[in-house]
Amino acid sequence: MDITQQAYNKIAKDWHKDHKSDSWWVDGTDNFASKLEEGSEVLDVGCGAGTKSKYLKARRLIITGIDFSEGLLEIAHREVPDADFILLDMRKVAQLGRKFDGVFAQASLLHIPKNEAPQVLLKLVDVVKQGGYFYVAVKGIRVGGVEEEVKVESDYGYEYKRFFSYYSLEEIHQYFLDAGLNVVWQNVKRDGNTDWIQVIGQKL
Repeated sequence: MDITQQAYNKIAKDWHKDHKSDSWWVDGTDNFASKLEEGSEVLDVGCGAGTKSKYLKARRLIITGIDFSEGLLEIAHREVPDADFILLDMRKVAQLGRKFDGVFAQASLLHIPKNEAPQVLLKLVDVVKQGGYFYVAVKGIRVGGVEEEVKVESDYGYEYKRFFSYYSLEEIHQYFLDAGLNVVWQNVKRDGNTDWIQVIGQKL
């Protein structure tokens, strides 16, 4: 079990409570959902405690969520009892053995080392049906900032460590092109000290 997985198991309840009021993701998520017909099947990659799965389900989409944290999935099962949640690392997405109309990877690829990220993204795109849509949101790299780091935090009154990778919009755009995706929407949204890069592509 890696440090980020351990951290999310440890902070699951506090993290879920802390992020309930986030709103930076709404415009991008709405844009993604608007491109899918009612009843479309969506894979929520790194679904966490199920907040976005619940939001997408309210848009009449059929949701399957995967995450590597048992602690977060326990909350997701409780919050969205009629969605399908599976304990699975995104690197092993092929094990699902099926394809989806849309794949939604919000704030999850940012926990993958950058030397692995293009290959992991390709694996995720591989489970998108032809003509389907792929959404990703990552944290933007700061001017003069590091590309990767292990952050040690204690904002919940105890210490935990998570790995983060940071990107430019141009990097993500290139990943999409290399994966055979046509970029149909992109946005950089500032939330506090973080620039959230959101990109949606259609599988050609």
